[in-house]
Amino acid sequence: MTTILGIDAAWTATEPSGVALVTSDRHGWRCIAIAPSYDEFYSLSRGRPVTWIDGTSNGSPPNVPHLLRAAQRLSRSEIDLIAVDMPVATVPIVGRRVADRAISTAFGRRGCSTHSPNLSRPGALGARLMRDLASAGYSLATSTTKTGTVPITIEVYPHPALLALLGRSYRIPYKVGNSTRYWPKVSIAQRKQNLLAEFQAIYSVLAHSLGATGVPLALASSVTALSHLKRFEDALDALICAWVGTRYIAGAAVPYGDGTSAIWVP
Repeated sequence: MTTILGIDAAWTATEPSGVALVTSDRHGWRCIAIAPSYDEFYSLSRGRPVTWIDGTSNGSPPNVPHLLRAAQRLSRSEIDLIAVDMPVATVPIVGRRVADRAISTAFGRRGCSTHSPNLSRPGALGARLMRDLASAGYSLATSTTKTGTVPITIEVYPHPALLALLGRSYRIPYKVGNSTRYWPKVSIAQRKQNLLAEFQAIYSVLAHSLGATGVPLALASSVTALSHLKRFEDALDALICAWVGTRYIAGAAVPYGDGTSAIWVP
């Protein structure tokens, strides 16, 4: 049995971070928990279901001991791998890393260049997360790490991962905050439908590898504001992180970076 915790870690403490938990058994991988924020993941581990439609997600700093306890309570097992969508490294991050440049070189023409980390974003938040993960026994996988090594933390960037997952040639337009840029001349209602179509495409393919997620995506069409879809996006990114973790476990992921940090891509 192998258990993976996927974290779509926000770069600031004021924004929510999605969390997903997947585990393997003799039947394959399955998703056993997913939430659009740390607080809701903790609540889920105590038996309180996520309120997807009318609920709100509050931001908070990552608390690694709480996350691990909640994940262990839900999975009834130790966590083998943590897959996180945030720039992390074994050294202080002051700007673009070798890993960021390597991804941008490999995938930039396909619309999947990375954002640039700096001293303030994710800054101390990211440094604390990686320090706490390492203290808990989950050191960072870098370009020198043998694929499949556990327990460990891997860094994930969902955009190039989605190219492999969906077999597409260009960046998938599923980010709620970028919908105006994706479709500048269409109505909010149409942008919402476009986003939901991409969400459904991603969830459908993930379901083949991870089973049912429990996310009521069909009900998302009833949300009244485009921004309310962000909860579904954050949960989805966490699930993508966990899926990349399954590929890493299988020896089917490649590191882009150096001996201080690496982004793993299927």
